[in-house]
Amino acid sequence: MKGRLVKLRSRFDATGIEGFLVTNPENRYYLSGFTGTSGFLLVTSRESVLVIDGRYTEQARAECPEVDVVEAKRPWPDGVIGVVRETGLQSLGVESGHLSYARWQELVNGLDGTVLVPVRNLVEELRMVKEPGEIALIREAVRLVDAVFADYLPGLRAGIREREWALELEFALRRRGAERAAFDFIVASGWRSALPHGVATEKVIQPGELVVIDCGGVLQRYCADFTRTVVAGAAAGWQEEVYRAVLAAQEAAIAAVRPGVAAGEVDRVARTVLAEYGYAGAFVHSTGHGLGLAVHEEPRLAEGVEAILEPGMVVTVEPGVYLPGRGGVRIEDVVVVTDHGAEVLTATPKDVLPVVG
Repeated sequence: MKGRLVKLRSRFDATGIEGFLVTNPENRYYLSGFTGTSGFLLVTSRESVLVIDGRYTEQARAECPEVDVVEAKRPWPDGVIGVVRETGLQSLGVESGHLSYARWQELVNGLDGTVLVPVRNLVEELRMVKEPGEIALIREAVRLVDAVFADYLPGLRAGIREREWALELEFALRRRGAERAAFDFIVASGWRSALPHGVATEKVIQPGELVVIDCGGVLQRYCADFTRTVVAGAAAGWQEEVYRAVLAAQEAAIAAVRPGVAAGEVDRVARTVLAEYGYAGAFVHSTGHGLGLAVHEEPRLAEGVEAILEPGMVVTVEPGVYLPGRGGVRIEDVVVVTDHGAEVLTATPKDVLPVVG
């Protein structure tokens, strides 16, 4: 944690701030190690202070040896305002992408004489490049999802409800060590597979339908994200054609992942391939996103994103084709940017469209 705090402080001058108030839970954990659900971290050039209430005092002191722990009856706003006043800060950066307007006003009203500076992605930019230990945790989370999916895929068949199988998958992940699901699982069959975020419903899977499965688990606070598309029973020719197009786009995009490449370039590569197959208008989301403490992090692999890929970044690569009223296909792998290219962490086979009962 100490090295992360040093890196954060090194950005203060360029940002025009003397201190930074962390309210985002993932950023708070990243900088302090505190796993509680409530607390506020103030980082100045000389100190780091975690403001919590009495429920977390002992926990915070045990988890956060690099920061000072201050217990307050009302951490927000009284405790935070009191600590900031004691530091005498003239300028305080706040997470504009996370702090609500109401809380901003409470700080303005309580910190007369301290200029509040809205700052975006100050910590998120640090989090983009993962440390080896972080990559190891993501690797284990991905491995867990691969294993559970392989074990439970035979149970996916025509005649069962989407939500029924999604719950079995989630229970299995939890039984094998996942802290929680990374998000509400997508199990979208038939016409619903053309919905990019078709969260599992009571719909019954029918023979011949495509089924898009998007799931993920959290292991030691780090996320895995995974998508495969299968067909219930024999596949139609158009379904295999769409699958081949998406697979070609994904493989080309993964091949484009390497240091020095702009994130938007990976997205462009995927779109170019899908356009060659005639599906330019059927790809309606970005090609991928960063992955770590949150399931969606920077950098986004999206059109126009100029962030340059660096070794240690972890991203998903997940192009898709969605044909309203017919069905859709998406394939997603987790990829680590290496010194010379990319390493695919996801091991579940994808060479052909899988057929399930």
